[in-house]
Amino acid sequence: MSKPRALPEVRRKGIVGHTVVAFDDEIESADGIRISTRPRTWLDLARQLSLPELVCMGDELVRIPRFNLEGRSEPFATIDGLRVMLRRHPNLQGIVRAREALDLMRVGADSGPETLLRLAMCDAGLPEPELQIELRAGIAGTPTADLGYRRRRLAVQYDGEHHLLPAQIISDRRRDKAFEAAGWTVLLLTRADHADGFAGATARIKRSLRSAYISPSTAAGFSDAV
Repeated sequence: MSKPRALPEVRRKGIVGHTVVAFDDEIESADGIRISTRPRTWLDLARQLSLPELVCMGDELVRIPRFNLEGRSEPFATIDGLRVMLRRHPNLQGIVRAREALDLMRVGADSGPETLLRLAMCDAGLPEPELQIELRAGIAGTPTADLGYRRRRLAVQYDGEHHLLPAQIISDRRRDKAFEAAGWTVLLLTRADHADGFAGATARIKRSLRSAYISPSTAAGFSDAV
């Protein structure tokens, strides 16, 4: 429970109290209870979460939702909006980690494992991948890959537990066949790849990039990484 600094801290059994400086647009109401907004909660958790966890949470805030699935079309926050909020609180505990996380956040990750995969790929020396790659850019309903490299025609899909549902399996296979028919290599990753921090997955991605034809125009961008 948080209170403005002008008021005394909460001292009650079972409650952890904090005093904070919060602006009006960092507070909202739910069932009559004043709570911190999602972006402000992300900032407050910067003192407790690890950097990868904070990036995962931030990516969830800024991703573009699918209206037909979630009933909303606007993200919970934007990177520019989060940057403004961080500038308001230069001395807040955890602000340095929040700034580091903001620099690593990207729009396009649909899940925490996708974020962790992207971070693992960059940590392994791979070029930063594109996110939510459309097979045919700009065409409604075109299949998409979670991440990958369009110039190298490499699509990487992370299939979480909901992808085990029969209808989803059929949809995923149709998606992957569309990429393969267009000459792409498709790598499918699962929870087993997540378990080792995507070390094995990044090695597979490197091998796929090495085996692909490296034209003079693309070699310079990939030679050091792969």
